[in-house]
Amino acid sequence: MKQLLIINDLCGFSTVATTAMMPILSYMGVPTKNLPTALVSNNLEYGKFAILETTEYIRQTFEVWKNLGFRNDAIATGFMASERQAEIIADYCRQQATEGVQVFVDPIMGDEGKLYNGITQTTVNSMRRMVSVATLCFPNYTEACYITKTPYNPNGVTRQEAYDLMDKLRDIGARSVLITSIPVDGKPAVAGYNACTSHFGAADSDERFILSYDEIPVRIPGTGDIFSAIVIGHLLKGEDMEPSTLRAMDNVRTLIDLNKDNQDKFRGIPIERFLHVLD
Repeated sequence: MKQLLIINDLCGFSTVATTAMMPILSYMGVPTKNLPTALVSNNLEYGKFAILETTEYIRQTFEVWKNLGFRNDAIATGFMASERQAEIIADYCRQQATEGVQVFVDPIMGDEGKLYNGITQTTVNSMRRMVSVATLCFPNYTEACYITKTPYNPNGVTRQEAYDLMDKLRDIGARSVLITSIPVDGKPAVAGYNACTSHFGAADSDERFILSYDEIPVRIPGTGDIFSAIVIGHLLKGEDMEPSTLRAMDNVRTLIDLNKDNQDKFRGIPIERFLHVLD
């Protein structure tokens, strides 16, 4: 089984980011290590939080791992705490990619047309740098608009506009793309571009797809992390991108439905209690 390194924040109070992803990948049988980009007191949605950036620790860790000969088959990145940190991580991922390592980038920044609490234009610049080294990137519609400098349309996009947005992300450097939470022709959807010949599938030519779904009108932080973890888990098992995406969409919808009545939704989904959904 392929080895995966998660480079993302570690949240103390809320099942999001690394704490949402690791149980899923472990359950799916993916050997996983982690490198925190920041120690975060709690989900930023609470409005008050403390963040300890780990840039120097990351720089030293990369040096130690190089000296020890540690390697991974894939890297999954998430929240970046600064442009300097993103530069160091992007350089590391770019070097690793030359050795055949797959790089999965979730540019965590915002949703519903606006940035999350504490996220600035500096973060947008950092995520643009990360997308440039991605084998596969997972922005939601809001994040894709910020990264590509495309106006956000609350009414959504046409199929062709979704294709154009994916092309803009590929122009930045991403090989394959999944845009989540994007309304396409009036229905919430996931838009995908699979550069099949090089990675996720055996098709002879590039593949685009739009997968619509029925939305449960509940917002629970961490569902994007859960989605990306499930997709990554299936891809690392050698499965194709479109069915992997469909499986993740179905799993996330079920998890939201099972947790839609939780009193404190900012805490995220207690994923360890619901891993059986992934079967």
